[in-house]
Amino acid sequence: MMQKFGDKKSIETRVKKLRSEIQRLREAYHIQNDPSVTDDVYDSLTKELKILLEKYPELKDINAPEERVAGKALEKFEKFTHKKRMLSLNDVFGEEELYEWEKRIKKLLPANEKVEYFCEVKFDGLAVSLIYENGIFKRGATRGDGFVGEDITENLKMIHSIPLTLKGKNIPKYLEVRGEALISKKTLENLNKKNKKEGKTLFANTRNVAAGSLRQLDANLVKERKLDFFAYDIALVSEEKVFSKHSEKHHFLAEVGFLVDKNEAFCKTSEEVMSFVKKFEKKRNAFFYGTDGIVISVDSIRLQEVLGVVGKAPRYMCAYKYPAEKATTIVEDIKVNVGRTGVLTPLAFFKPTLVAGSTVSKATLHNMDQIEKLDIKIGDTVVIEKAGDVIPKVVQVLKDMRSGKEKKFLMPIKCPVCNSGVEKREMSSENASVAYYCTNQKCSAKNQRYMEHFVSVFGIYELGPKILHRFRDEGLISGPADIFLLKKEDIETLERFGEKSAVNIVREIEEKKKISLARFIWSLGILHVGEETARDLALHFKTIDKLIQAEKEELERIENVGGEVAKSIFNFFEDKTNIEFVKKLEKNGVVVLKEKNTLEKGKLSGMTFVLTGTLAKMTRPIAKEKILALGGKVAGSVSKATSYVVSGEEAGSKLDKAEKLGVKILTEEEFLKMID
Repeated sequence: MMQKFGDKKSIETRVKKLRSEIQRLREAYHIQNDPSVTDDVYDSLTKELKILLEKYPELKDINAPEERVAGKALEKFEKFTHKKRMLSLNDVFGEEELYEWEKRIKKLLPANEKVEYFCEVKFDGLAVSLIYENGIFKRGATRGDGFVGEDITENLKMIHSIPLTLKGKNIPKYLEVRGEALISKKTLENLNKKNKKEGKTLFANTRNVAAGSLRQLDANLVKERKLDFFAYDIALVSEEKVFSKHSEKHHFLAEVGFLVDKNEAFCKTSEEVMSFVKKFEKKRNAFFYGTDGIVISVDSIRLQEVLGVVGKAPRYMCAYKYPAEKATTIVEDIKVNVGRTGVLTPLAFFKPTLVAGSTVSKATLHNMDQIEKLDIKIGDTVVIEKAGDVIPKVVQVLKDMRSGKEKKFLMPIKCPVCNSGVEKREMSSENASVAYYCTNQKCSAKNQRYMEHFVSVFGIYELGPKILHRFRDEGLISGPADIFLLKKEDIETLERFGEKSAVNIVREIEEKKKISLARFIWSLGILHVGEETARDLALHFKTIDKLIQAEKEELERIENVGGEVAKSIFNFFEDKTNIEFVKKLEKNGVVVLKEKNTLEKGKLSGMTFVLTGTLAKMTRPIAKEKILALGGKVAGSVSKATSYVVSGEEAGSKLDKAEKLGVKILTEEEFLKMID
């Protein structure tokens, strides 16, 4: 286990490490135009530092990197001193933090003061300031450190959405406009296609392209890369023009010729703010530009002046950040899980961390190869990723955050469950990847994991892991085949089980005794045989008896079945124990249906489906089986090759991607009509 951050010295060390890493990332992001990690990682480290400094205010330092805005001006451009400092924004993560922000600002205002808000999209680009004199564009500069930026006037003139002359009447003598220079996601995609074709480095994100382009001495590069500019504020204006609300500034900017994003909202309450935040979140993935949140401002300029600025950020504004798909956390331990095939899988346990809308406390590290590739140690600060509804994974180790007390993980030589020996085996002949296995065929962990896999494939959802464990402890079952002999009277006498639950369990077991050959093969738990391979085997052999009798050479000739998989299948059925298990299942009432080759003649032939969300009238495994039975295919992710996305309740990111790609979306009712 790593050291706990309880003593003052450890906390001071952690704060120093965080500051150092944040500064390094800041320089890479703002100055070198070569971000090594995403905004999510930067935000996660900054948030941890903020929490520590709130708890230990004596560690605050006014000269520390978190008190500065962006980076220093580059030497190759003329320096430009801003008349009014370009500020940064404080972030809020989630509804609770938004309401806390509102409470803080209201405490600083008179008790009966009415506070209203203006919401707008937070673009992922480069903040710049534009100066107009008598309606003519004179100078433009980057944020820099907030006080001094870089004069990039000539480059900004190449952006067509920046008006060189303001339109309309009543143009003020002096106007300083703040906004975001950026490129669209489509432009980034086209640029990366071009770079890939020419063998050049691909751009990491839209912000990187915008920043890199505007810091080039050749202004034509900006024109070639088709940058855009969206205005979001007026920093300074001569006396003849007066604004009373932030929203009025937006409307004026649109009138004089600036692009102002139409996704904005005037909100009377923080509840209305949250409603807008949630509404935009649904269409965020399909939005043309990169964005990670919503900027929320107190709309009244008078109240903004009362609230003022603290440090680098205004009190009257905040940035609501959407759940990050990446975050940083600390590996507190690495333990080993024993799977149904006996393979030992290392599992990382984290300090609980919010990522992509849910709290993550553990993730699989897959195998020793992955641990060595990442060079991950107990005590490391790591980047975890959880995109949409994908299982969380460790994608990077922040080695600069190491204190020297981290510990190397070693695979145990004894099974952590049954204490039997562990055997190291090569996974395939194509590469040097290896896995570690418990050598005990009767290991209780294997048996439990296998039974969980078995009932899942059969679709016996009444038998969860805890119930299976209880039935084994009570002596009702010793293996999967015994499940089909369970009777109502066996179950209802158990403590915390009644007649109703016993009836439900027995009824579902009876209903699931008939199973397709493909799912039956998958249920057997043959090493290297997953759902798709099981289907390939079923289509080829048609019956379980023919598969049992198959020679290794015949197995190798089947499409998508390689030598290692063929060897595993052949060895499985060479073991008499496994043959006896198949016969016992059949004896206990399991009916394996003969496989029909429906791929070419089914009504869904040539169609590919993706399932997302919770279906009300059938489970997703059953829906998948129906599609396959009618000749269709089921994919795990949405692409241009997807024919339909079937959307249930609480559909995730797959729905957003389908909308973006123009893939037809079916409700459950529409899907049921299609499969009749």
